Amino acid sequence: MSSGVGSTEPPRSGGGGSAGPGAEREHPNAALVRRLFAAFGKDAMVVSATLARDVVWRVPGNTVMSGEYRGRRDVVEFLRRTGLETGGTYGSDLHTVFADDDWAVAIYRATGSRNGIDLDVDQALVIRIVDGLLHDVTAVPLDSAFERFWAES
Repeated sequence: MSSGVGSTEPPRSGGGGSAGPGAEREHPNAALVRRLFAAFGKDAMVVSATLARDVVWRVPGNTVMSGEYRGRRDVVEFLRRTGLETGGTYGSDLHTVFADDDWAVAIYRATGSRNGIDLDVDQALVIRIVDGLLHDVTAVPLDSAFERFWAES
């Protein structure tokens, strides 16, 4: 049984802090999410290797990027489009990852320029992990600037 909110067991999570002497080893699911962010925009094969075959990635709203992307190929293409839509300026800087045996939450800073609009906002991904792979991902914009930035032009 996984520990976490509502559990009577002590948490078995991998936080986003640095590991100093005697620190708890990072949870494998936190390391998985870190691999995804490290490869984003650089290595599509590594990104694909973090995804389940039947992954579903959801982006809310009514923007050019909103929708439900299904399967590795569709998700990798969606992630590639973030660069195409922004002339290569879109980037994500991972702030922290919280993870347990089934879930991860990644908090990151998204930046970029598109159609004369600059983006510099915090966002989150809520991730369900199954058998060591990302299975369900939901993007959670934390600022209304997300909608303006990705608005249909």
